[in-house]
Formats: sequence, structure tokens, C-alpha cells
Amino acid sequence: MNPAFDNLDRMLAIWNSDDAEEKRRLADLALEHNVHFADPNHNIVGRDAFLAMAEHVQKRIPGAIYSRASRIDVQNNFCRYHWAIDLNGQRLMDGFDMTEVNDSGRIVKVIGFFGKLEGDASSM
Repeated sequence: MNPAFDNLDRMLAIWNSDDAEEKRRLADLALEHNVHFADPNHNIVGRDAFLAMAEHVQKRIPGAIYSRASRIDVQNNFCRYHWAIDLNGQRLMDGFDMTEVNDSGRIVKVIGFFGKLEGDASSM
């Protein structure tokens, strides 16, 4: 398996864990120390900032389940995939990430988008 896939799964597992030691272990394995994460609500740098952000979001939406909702498409050191957040069997949010990994598969940057991209090219 591609080591980047394992690290993307580890990053996702951080969002689903309530064990601080396990989250730290997963972050140390999956994320570069200076990982850059940006989405519509956050723009942070570093593992500690990532863990704090995930903890904050978990407290805002307790019990939410974060999952990958597509295969991972890879070209060069870039990965793209869809994700979903569900709570009590209800979909709260769909999204899409573009992730950069280094040559060893560790996550360097995540650029996240909320929602599905709607419309066609003629609506631009």
C-alpha cells in the first residue's frame, strides 16, 4: 500500500479518537512537524496546532464520525479525496481535501473545502 494512504487514514483517525495519547501518536506518524492545514475555518501550521484544532472541533460536535467518502486519487505527491462528517446517522457535511505529501508519504499540507462543488463550467 502507498504510505501516503496509511498516513491519510491516520490523520482521519485523529478526528475520530478521544484518546489524547493516541491522537499524538497518530499525528507524529502521519504529519510533518510543520504541517500546514487550511480550510474555511482554520489556517494553522504545526502538529500541536493541528491537534488543538481537532480537539476544538470535536468539542463543538461531540460524537461526530469523520470518514473518507471516496477513493484517494494521487498524482506526483498530491492526493485528493472526498470526506464526510456524520452524527447519529445523519450527514452533517461533505467536503473535499487536496493533500500534499512528501516522498516518504508524510502529510505536508492539507487544503480542505466544505460542501460539494455544484454546477458546471458554464456557470462560471
